[in-house]
Amino acid sequence: MYIKINDLISPFSVNSIALERKIILQPLIEYVQLKKNNNEAILLNFICTHNSRRSHLSQVWAQTMSFHFNIKNVCCYSGGTEATAMFPKVVETLINQGFLIQKLSDNENPVYAIKYSENENPIICFSKIYNNEFNPKSNFAAVLTCSNADEGCPMVLGADGRFPITYNDPKQFDGTELMNEKYLERSLEIAQEMFYVFSNII
Repeated sequence: MYIKINDLISPFSVNSIALERKIILQPLIEYVQLKKNNNEAILLNFICTHNSRRSHLSQVWAQTMSFHFNIKNVCCYSGGTEATAMFPKVVETLINQGFLIQKLSDNENPVYAIKYSENENPIICFSKIYNNEFNPKSNFAAVLTCSNADEGCPMVLGADGRFPITYNDPKQFDGTELMNEKYLERSLEIAQEMFYVFSNII
């Protein structure tokens, strides 16, 4: 793992997660553990309304933490109830936290390759609907990262289960003096919770 990311997560502790959040995260922990016990692929599709902010942060941090804790056969995806674009401030935030990011296309919905370690495959991020051909069609966890997506996706076809793990949208701070701080805050919150999830896998 890149040194800057490792340094960022080194102070993380499972004790920093509030009890009410641990209760919310527990079903996902049990899902990942069951898949690992059965030697099955662990496919996690993080779903938000626009697939532009929280779902991408969750996808990136979950993949990173699975590597950090040496949990094999984990593939993380993201999607939305509609496609827009990965928001540039998310890219900037992740770069500032130590990720190496290459922009692979330069259109209205760019494709990014995001690396957390020199010798691991990059995470591919771009905005798409949750059932896009790029994403798994069956035997995956649908992790709902915003309440709108949870309400807007009453059924995610092919999913083993729905796991509402919602986060406040940093979008509300766009264009304000708190923008950088709030995007960093949200990314760290998601990172700590994905750290907690994968630290519990044995």
